[in-house]
Amino acid sequence: MKNKLIFSLLILFTTVIYSQKTVIGKWKTIDDSTKEAKSIVEIYKLNNEYFGKITKILNEAVKDKVCIKCKGVDKNKPIEGLVIIKKLSKDDTMYVDGTVTDPENGKTYTCKIWLDENNNDVLNVRGYIGFFYRTQQWKRIN
Repeated sequence: MKNKLIFSLLILFTTVIYSQKTVIGKWKTIDDSTKEAKSIVEIYKLNNEYFGKITKILNEAVKDKVCIKCKGVDKNKPIEGLVIIKKLSKDDTMYVDGTVTDPENGKTYTCKIWLDENNNDVLNVRGYIGFFYRTQQWKRIN
C-alpha cells in the first residue's frame, strides 16, 4: 500500500513538472494591443508536429462566427474548432517552421512559439511576414 502511494505521488509530481515545461495544453489567447482575453487554444502534438486549435471563443457575441476571410479548407469554417497553428517542429526550446492563421483577417503567417524564459505559464506566439512580426503572450490554463 505504501509503495502504491509513493508511486502515485511520483507519477503526479512528474506529470505536474512535465506539463509546466511543455507547450502542450490549453492557453488563453490575449490580444497584444487591447490585452483582452479572446479564446482558448489547445496546443497538441500529432505525428511529431505541433498544432493549435481554438476550443472556445470567450466572447459570446462572436461565438458562432465563421472564418469568411480564410483561404482553402478553412474558408467558412466556424472559428471555434478551427486549427490556427499548424505543423510546428520542436527545435530545442522553440517550436518553429509552422504557420498561424489570424481568423479575424484570414491571413496566414510563418510562426514560432516558445515558453517565456521567466514563466512557463506564458507562451510567446510570433507570426512573421518577411522581416515584420507580431508577438502575443498567451496564458496557460491549469
